Amino acid sequence: MKKLILTSLLATSLFGKIFGQTLFTYGSNAVSNAEFLKVYKKNNAAQKIDYSEKALRDYVDLYALFKMKVKESNLQNVDTTPSVAGEIDNYRRQLAKSFLTDEEMANKLIQEAYDRSKQEIRVAHILLLVKPGADTVKLAKLIDSIYTACTIGKADFGALAKEFSEDKGSKNNGGDIGYLTTLQTVYAFENVAYATPVGKISAPFRSVFGYHILKVINKRPARGEVKVAQILVATPKSAGEIGIASAKLRIDSVQNELKKGTAFEQLVEKYSDDKYSNTNRGELPPFGVGRMVAPFDEAAFALKNIGDLSKPIQTEFGYHIIKLLGKYPPKPFDSVRKELKGKVDNDSRAQQARDMYFEKVKMSNGFKNNPSTWTTFAAQISSIADTGKTAGTFTNKNFANGGNTVMFSLGDKNYTQDDFVNFAATTTRGRIMGQKESVFRELYAMYQNKVVNDFQEHKLVDENPEFKSLMQEYKDGIMLFELMDRNVWGKASKDTTGLKMYYESKKNNYQWQPGFKGAVYTFKDEASLKEGLKLLDNKAVTNEEIVKALNSDKKRDAVSIQTGRYEFSKFSDVPRGKIIAGKASEAIQKSDNSYVVVKADEVFDRPVTKSFDEARGYVISAYQDKLEKDWNSELHAKYPVKINEDELKKIVQ
Repeated sequence: MKKLILTSLLATSLFGKIFGQTLFTYGSNAVSNAEFLKVYKKNNAAQKIDYSEKALRDYVDLYALFKMKVKESNLQNVDTTPSVAGEIDNYRRQLAKSFLTDEEMANKLIQEAYDRSKQEIRVAHILLLVKPGADTVKLAKLIDSIYTACTIGKADFGALAKEFSEDKGSKNNGGDIGYLTTLQTVYAFENVAYATPVGKISAPFRSVFGYHILKVINKRPARGEVKVAQILVATPKSAGEIGIASAKLRIDSVQNELKKGTAFEQLVEKYSDDKYSNTNRGELPPFGVGRMVAPFDEAAFALKNIGDLSKPIQTEFGYHIIKLLGKYPPKPFDSVRKELKGKVDNDSRAQQARDMYFEKVKMSNGFKNNPSTWTTFAAQISSIADTGKTAGTFTNKNFANGGNTVMFSLGDKNYTQDDFVNFAATTTRGRIMGQKESVFRELYAMYQNKVVNDFQEHKLVDENPEFKSLMQEYKDGIMLFELMDRNVWGKASKDTTGLKMYYESKKNNYQWQPGFKGAVYTFKDEASLKEGLKLLDNKAVTNEEIVKALNSDKKRDAVSIQTGRYEFSKFSDVPRGKIIAGKASEAIQKSDNSYVVVKADEVFDRPVTKSFDEARGYVISAYQDKLEKDWNSELHAKYPVKINEDELKKIVQ
């Protein structure tokens, strides 16, 4: 007996300690004070947090119900459903990208981008594109010879750009692409631009586009951003020289009206062809260097005082008159760090931070490379045909020698030649272009990175608390969505028998209020009205025939017709007393000078119960509410909620 009493006392004492650290329980499951506060603060982050007792108790009810549903999701193994498992896996991969990076290197890249943003560089370049199947050796020799001609031979860079460059946007300008700053070009190009002195020509280099040499024309401090409005008189290429001359006359007339004192905004509405800004007083979003074509950019930044107007500026798009609305100096680092981080994370330079991170993962997880296996693999590349219909195509048969040989290992797993070939075949669909061994070396590097990426992705949950928390939040949310669909949303729309039974029990709630059934005609103007009324007088003429007669090419949108059931309380275009069954109503003129006519087939002076099909959307919504309330009641019965009042009082303010 003493032992039994002692055991009971110990159990009570232990429960008291556990409950003392708990805000509430649902069934046998506990939620701590800390967990509740973390979620409560996060969901109220956009407003002042209410710590009143009522607000906290209300949120306990909501959060407890959420936890019950998550619990049920886990019991039903909702996360093993293929669609749910696929969504969770996709999210994990996307989320992991921001975690699988070397933080120190990432911070250096962000700082580098900011430091470079303080300088603008005017650059000209010559580009030789590397197209699929191109002879890269031949292109490399050509860019070398162009570089030699520019430097040793003192040939004119601009003339060579016009002759050889394949950048259509700049070759006719002698390769001049204007001013640029950080994060506006590929990283390889940016690095060379910032490293090359003014007036000098860079050595040949390669980017994802091809082979380049560049010349730095000028460097200057960053000018920040400007906000302007514009009037654009467009010069479509199809209009030719006549169109350009006509546009010049129009922009000159705009300038003359401005000089006479006509408001800029009024002339925007009257003349501007820029459909993106002519309904917004001509205003454009703020922009910095390199965002606009060079003549527009220079003219905008040349304006000094707010309200200043430029002379007409010609660009490839037409003639512009620009009005200065604001000037904004470069922003301090702290205010742009988050924005820069987002851009760097999505830029090619971020691969440096990922590569460094992967190297650390390799070192800490016993990565071992087997160089001799690559030698065996490379010897078999020659079996891939260079010519004919099968040129560049390969399968596992091309690499039959040493298929099970380990190429590298990571952690406790080995990766064989066959594994790599399967990856290469999937990635390239069994066809490669270019120098074969170089292509396979790139594929091998990609494969190793993928293996390391996948390896570390699955370890993040154990190693990174923030990642674990974000993954759990998403998993709970997606499982709850699936369970809600099973028990409420999908069930309500699919349960036809239950829906009809619910409708029968509540059908007096679904009624058409007094109104009419028929057609509403909206005529564009008085002429269209007169023609339409003549057609309406002929009972044999259909609505389709009326539309065809009035909405010809010459009389576009002269009439629009809507048919259906209308309630008088929601229809105010035509007074109720003027709507008579079987007759066209008197025409009512609207504020935009259009006219509305109603032709009712039936008029209802009393409420009419909607049919099941007419009320279906409302019935589904109400039935969903019923199902959810019933389900919530079942969950509360299964998982009774008990609040630790002492802990709650600690939070109340």
